Amino acid sequence: MKERVLITGASGFVGHHLVEAAVQAGMEVYAAVRPSSDVTHLQPFEIRYTSLNFSNPQALVKELEEKQYHYIIHAAGITKAKTEEEYNRINAGYTQILAEASVKAAIPLKKFVFISSLAALGPVPYTDATPIHEKSKAQPVTAYGKSKLLAELYLAEMKDLPLVVLRPTAVYGPREKDIFIVLKTLNMGLEPYIGNKPQWLSFVYVKDLAKAVLQALDPGIQHVTFNVSDGNSYDRYALATITKRILGKKSFRVHLPMGVVSVMARVMEAAYTSSGKTPALNQEKLNELAAENWNCSIERIRQDLGFVPEYDLEKGLTHTLKWYKENNWL
Repeated sequence: MKERVLITGASGFVGHHLVEAAVQAGMEVYAAVRPSSDVTHLQPFEIRYTSLNFSNPQALVKELEEKQYHYIIHAAGITKAKTEEEYNRINAGYTQILAEASVKAAIPLKKFVFISSLAALGPVPYTDATPIHEKSKAQPVTAYGKSKLLAELYLAEMKDLPLVVLRPTAVYGPREKDIFIVLKTLNMGLEPYIGNKPQWLSFVYVKDLAKAVLQALDPGIQHVTFNVSDGNSYDRYALATITKRILGKKSFRVHLPMGVVSVMARVMEAAYTSSGKTPALNQEKLNELAAENWNCSIERIRQDLGFVPEYDLEKGLTHTLKWYKENNWL
């Protein structure tokens, strides 16, 4: 009998790759998606679909008991919102509700994996020689990061939950849409930066993240938090340099003053006031983009789970850009 896994946020960028990895691992996959979600890209996989009612905890418990999940991978969440309250309601509140239902439900649950974010800890100064590690002081610089940290705090109180928390850094790969904006801009020959200050950045290719999630299902590892990256630190120009080399492109490099970009972010936010969407550039995102140092240590996940990243930035971008071109994104 196959082990059964529930993957929330399955229709999203990371969720899609988690579904693919779980299917390839021989698991029986239930994809939790909203009724309005586009699941066309999931159709090649032999999976089943379900919908979770976070506004009705009793119905949620019943749903879990009907399906009898062995594993729950909670990847659902929002990366853009109008208010901090909305971030907290979905990223923290829904996580708490699902975790509490998982504890109450009579199911053979072996592991609850929560996909948090390095943003829950926040960046460190450029001059800090010590990479961000799991016990670093949490100083999130965005409402998104604060909401992920709040979710972690909720989960930490649930001692009966067989929990593992993963904090991936910037995730990229096929189907990703935010870093894709940068890649698309580079493909057009433009290379913009915010300010002139040096930065250290970290990345993780989505398939490496999916591999880490499956390794985290190990029943012997519980109530542990892991940072996830490719194990390298990159200067602020590395992404562009590698991308241009792969695409065979040249670019016009420009450093925009922080004040100018801040005004642009406020203008875009004002333009989206009556829209249900949030602009790609906003004050929230600016705090993250302008941060000095996102270099993080993955020694803990290496030692505890034997995690070895297969993709550095060059290899990952090679595969990513190939996919974008083959699927007419570039």
